Amino acid sequence: MAEGNEDLPRDAKIVKTLLKSMGVEDYEPRVVHQFLELWYRYVVDVLTDAQVYSEHAGKAAIDCDDVKLAIQSKVNFSFSQPPPREVLLELARSRNKIPLPKSIAGPGIPLPPEQDTLISPNYQLAIPKKKSGQAVEETEEDEEAVDPNPNPSQEQKTEMPQNTNPHRVSFPLGAKRPR
Repeated sequence: MAEGNEDLPRDAKIVKTLLKSMGVEDYEPRVVHQFLELWYRYVVDVLTDAQVYSEHAGKAAIDCDDVKLAIQSKVNFSFSQPPPREVLLELARSRNKIPLPKSIAGPGIPLPPEQDTLISPNYQLAIPKKKSGQAVEETEEDEEAVDPNPNPSQEQKTEMPQNTNPHRVSFPLGAKRPR
């Protein structure tokens, strides 16, 4: 990036020299412009603050003490120092005196309740109650005499005996399974 140094402004040459002194050899040309923008903005902020301090003190012009005060306030406002190591150790000791709460869940990853998960079943099978044998036969004869059901799956629903296992469905003898 050393090409064209003779037509660069003095500040840009200074930025390039600073980058080179820090061991930065390869960079894009706009990096110099970004540093210059940051540099100019910082100087304007410091001088504006120095002017405010000078006016507050009743001075006619900005002097070296106003600039130092502006720089110090800028540094204090922009950068904060971490607390001393002793303070951090004391805070850690006081915090570590409090034991962690006991874990309610067992080992492994705690999961939400089953009703809140997406893998829980969201349906229930409606299994008709078991009727006495004679009542079932009368019901079948009445249905066939009055209105023969063109849909055989409806007949199967009324003829299903109650199961003790909700995951297993049994069909009466001679009935066809729905497909």
